[in-house]
Amino acid sequence: RISYVNKMDRAGADFYKVVAEIDEKLGTKAITIQLPIGAEDDFSGIVDLISGKAYRWDDSSLGREFHEIPVPENLVEEVNTFRKNLIEGAAEENEDLFVRFLDDPTSITETDIIESLRKATLEFRITPVLCGASFKNKGVQLLLDAIVSFLPCPTDVPSVKGINPFTEKEIECHPDVNEPFAALAFKIATDPYVGRIAFLRIYSGKLDAGEQVLNSNTNKKERIMRLMQMHANKQKPLKTIEAGDIVAAVGFKEIKTGHTLCSPQHPIVLESMTIPEPVIKMAVEPKAQDDVDKLAFTLTKLAEEDPTFTVNLDPETGQTIISGMGELHLDVILDRLNREYNIKCNKGNPTVAYKEAISNKVIHSESYKKQSGGRGRFAEITVEVGPGDKNVKGLQFINDTKGGVIPKEFIPAIEKGFKTSMSNGVLLGFPVENLKVRLLDGAYHTVDSDALAFEIVAGLAFKEACKKASPVLLEPIMKLDVDTPDLYVGDVTSDLNKRRGHVLSIDSKIGYQVIKALVPLSEMFGYVTTLRTITSGRATYSLEFSHYEPTPQEVKENVIYKIKGYLVTV
Repeated sequence: RISYVNKMDRAGADFYKVVAEIDEKLGTKAITIQLPIGAEDDFSGIVDLISGKAYRWDDSSLGREFHEIPVPENLVEEVNTFRKNLIEGAAEENEDLFVRFLDDPTSITETDIIESLRKATLEFRITPVLCGASFKNKGVQLLLDAIVSFLPCPTDVPSVKGINPFTEKEIECHPDVNEPFAALAFKIATDPYVGRIAFLRIYSGKLDAGEQVLNSNTNKKERIMRLMQMHANKQKPLKTIEAGDIVAAVGFKEIKTGHTLCSPQHPIVLESMTIPEPVIKMAVEPKAQDDVDKLAFTLTKLAEEDPTFTVNLDPETGQTIISGMGELHLDVILDRLNREYNIKCNKGNPTVAYKEAISNKVIHSESYKKQSGGRGRFAEITVEVGPGDKNVKGLQFINDTKGGVIPKEFIPAIEKGFKTSMSNGVLLGFPVENLKVRLLDGAYHTVDSDALAFEIVAGLAFKEACKKASPVLLEPIMKLDVDTPDLYVGDVTSDLNKRRGHVLSIDSKIGYQVIKALVPLSEMFGYVTTLRTITSGRATYSLEFSHYEPTPQEVKENVIYKIKGYLVTV
């Protein structure tokens, strides 16, 4: 890996402090290969320590053009010191180079330095550090060169491992065109001229345009009609793709982000990415009635592109509900609807995606009897219901019955009944985060009992047991980082305390402080406006989902009252 220190033109930028923090906080050996010319508003260029050359970017061309300049006089001594350290560091990583360095330091060339640094980077012994300001394209060209120089090509990394979906055996994919084809769809996008595009990373084998592949996640075959190499806003048609390529495919049906495409004769599932659950919801509707169908179609397309964005219809109100990772995420979606698809929308207030859980174990017996002439229905179970094990999501179902008190064919129906019921908690109908159910005892009737009866009795047992087991409301907790001038630290932390925030640490920068805190998402609506007001627009913040946590009793009662309109004591 390499490190790139971005935003060198922002207030508070401190390249040398970041390099020190890479060493301290990330526990790696940072090797500086560039130095910035100036910082904050004065940032204008970069000195490349490997070549000893300096470059200045042209603001009028938005960084597309840059020129070689003499190293600024005030940096000459510093550049010489850092370059000497760089050459020494490169020589230390290579014994032959080190001997040459001791004999004659001037004999070491740029190529020698790059080869030595590349080898050490691939072996995780060092991390080259670069700098720039990407918004104005300053340093981006040198960053791309460094990616080519120091980061691994497909043959430099270990083979990717996958699983055969039918035999569950582990398989290795080697970057070889003679091996069976295997690729991962890492992004789905929509192009106004081409249509839906799947970006593929080819791990092994080769594929010709028009050839058929297996989507091992859906177990369906797809014919990839067109293959392209993407160059920003241009596309270059390809007839064949090979191991190591990153390409775009067009003309598919059901490929989604994270799906594996492979040879039909050699099925494999590669490791997919972890998609976090949405934590915020909002109701939307088009301003023009004519856009109703267009909105539904467009939202479906956007959900295919972004797996953290979901769309569903509320069965009670009939409203279209969109869900995402934060206010900004949903604002960007609405902006795209307006800007790219010309759909203007009305929106409701964003709401938090709460979850439910239980905090105690209870043993509960439940029976279901129905007799209405002819064959009836009968099922009876005794279960222990309690919180699931830590870090385990969903239902943990354990069958502890003995002596065949419930026939084996009915056990899956009981599990299904609990699993289905977990989508609707007893407090407010929010999904239950995790649950552990032990089936202890039960009874059945040779004629009246069937799978449906046991599924129904499981649903009834879930509701009654959870009411007794001290149900709690879980709210999403967010990781918050606030960069603020020293002057406003007290005001920002005071505001976070009002929002039920828990400050973890306050780290110092030159003239700035970084406040790290955990804050409930429900308290963060409109925070950007408050933060700008408190700090006169000088602070910035970032928000990231952390975990779910039980709400305090007072907050729980308020949420129940807001949603139901009356207080429910459970």
